[in-house]
Amino acid sequence: MNTPSIPRLQVKSVCKSFPGVRALHNVNLHVNGGEVLSVVGENGAGKSTLMKILAGVQPQETGDIVLNSQTVQFRSVSDALDHGIALIHQELNLADNLNIGANIFLGREPMRRGLIDNAAIQERSEQFLQKVGLDISPGTLLSDLTPGRQQLVEIAKALSINARVLIMDEPTSSLSAGESERLFEVIHDLRNDGVSIVYISHRLAEVQDLSDRVTVLRDGENAGELNRPDVNHDALVKLMVGRDVSRFYSRQPHESGHTAIAVRDLVTDTWPEHRLNFEVKAGEIVGIAGLVGAGRTELLRTLFGIDQPVSGQIIVGDEAVTLESSASAIKSGIALVPEDRKQQGVILEMGIRENIGLAGLNQNSGTAGFLNFSVEAADSEAMVKQMNVKAPNDRQLVGNLSGGNQQKVVLGKWLALRPRVLLLDEPTRGIDVGAKQEIYELMDSLAAQGMAVLFVSSEMEEIIGMSDRAIVMHEGRMTGELTREELTEEAVMRLATVTIESAVEA
Repeated sequence: MNTPSIPRLQVKSVCKSFPGVRALHNVNLHVNGGEVLSVVGENGAGKSTLMKILAGVQPQETGDIVLNSQTVQFRSVSDALDHGIALIHQELNLADNLNIGANIFLGREPMRRGLIDNAAIQERSEQFLQKVGLDISPGTLLSDLTPGRQQLVEIAKALSINARVLIMDEPTSSLSAGESERLFEVIHDLRNDGVSIVYISHRLAEVQDLSDRVTVLRDGENAGELNRPDVNHDALVKLMVGRDVSRFYSRQPHESGHTAIAVRDLVTDTWPEHRLNFEVKAGEIVGIAGLVGAGRTELLRTLFGIDQPVSGQIIVGDEAVTLESSASAIKSGIALVPEDRKQQGVILEMGIRENIGLAGLNQNSGTAGFLNFSVEAADSEAMVKQMNVKAPNDRQLVGNLSGGNQQKVVLGKWLALRPRVLLLDEPTRGIDVGAKQEIYELMDSLAAQGMAVLFVSSEMEEIIGMSDRAIVMHEGRMTGELTREELTEEAVMRLATVTIESAVEA
């Protein structure tokens, strides 16, 4: 590993503010050549703002960015790219209607006699694809690739501009375990080639495995720095939240009540060859575990009326219901917090109050069709307080909130309706450890009040820590059900990877 005495990139006393929010205050960090520096912190700690400054998306107000001992001021993204700094966003910046080579050289196409030189694109793209371990033709359409391979194409694109500083923002949030492992191998190779990696992740196990150093931000300021021998989960959490989180998963035993929701021989459109049977009682938290493609999200979409079942029954309370749409599911007392909050959970351009009122528009409209603004304001005030949404007021645009606070708004939108059954699809994806704990405490509180909670999670610790029972799925079928006493990582993975021949129909 190459670690020269002069850092490749330095941030010196950088400050940045937005209306009503101090995002960064005298922040300092540095990264050496051939080093993986992780930057962690709770949502709202200032990580994204700092990375946008480094990538030329927005300027700092005060402070300096020093690159190879020279103070620089980036006026645009292309300016940062010209200096060898590339930001790989969580939502990839690629065109899925173009092929791989066209994506790698988009906007920088080599020309020959006034025309795009496709042969040169093919030849040069192969070199960069080889560097990231992708043995695939540059002529392949991007939409034909898995998210993990698209991520590697984004890295190849950055290498094609000779980027020496790669900023990776939550790169594994939508990847399978296998794709994540491949990405980690590429990161190690890049580090060995002298590339500087700035790695942002809420997955602390990844941070611990990958990092040479970790810089921790809290409330827009430096909270501390850890060298590799000192990087561990407890030390990271303590610096991030400013306290020792000794009991991360808030789960108290509750007496379960009547059956709140049950499915009988339910067949989803995605997996028409399998029947599903299970129930969730009032006051119970049931987790759904499984690998990517197991059919977990498709099940929740069916229970919420987004997708229509092929056959079978959905019973809410004592009544079999026909969920022709999400509106009918809401009317039956079912709520769904989707996996993708930015696309499906909130409207980023609207305020907190309007977002919280969205799900209750029908219930909150009078006979003349006009919205009762006083009820909307009261619901918003109650939910902002209950969810501990950190914002100056409920008129704040949701797009200006941190990921964790956006997730709280999504939850508040549904809790304002007081549903009987709460469906959660990856409820803590992309949020920090402190916000995660708040979500866990809320789930436990809702169960204590008699709500039935059915949640999907790809985080094994979350399934084990929060579930009264866990349903395990594999390729559209239930392969088993585990009680809280039976819940172990080994037991879940055994059922999640069971072969079709040995699976037993539920």
